[in-house]
Amino acid sequence: MTVFTLDDLRRIMREAAGEGDAVDLDGDILDTPFGDLDYDSLAVLEMTVRVEREFGVKLGDDEVGGVKLPSEFIDLVNSRLQPGE
Repeated sequence: MTVFTLDDLRRIMREAAGEGDAVDLDGDILDTPFGDLDYDSLAVLEMTVRVEREFGVKLGDDEVGGVKLPSEFIDLVNSRLQPGE
């Protein structure tokens, strides 16, 4: 079974929008709001498109719009990767 990890998210975040000088994506970011990581809604949208394409999942706009933390995004992706979802 495929699992979407924090390392996957970090890689995709860097590919989607890079990493700001004041942000350390290698730190403990699980409970840091995307806005505090310099990721606006456009960057999160680009990140979502890349995850959908790479992992073959569909993430609803409303669901992604409600996600504010990396930990929530990881949980959402993993819920779509489960058999039968």
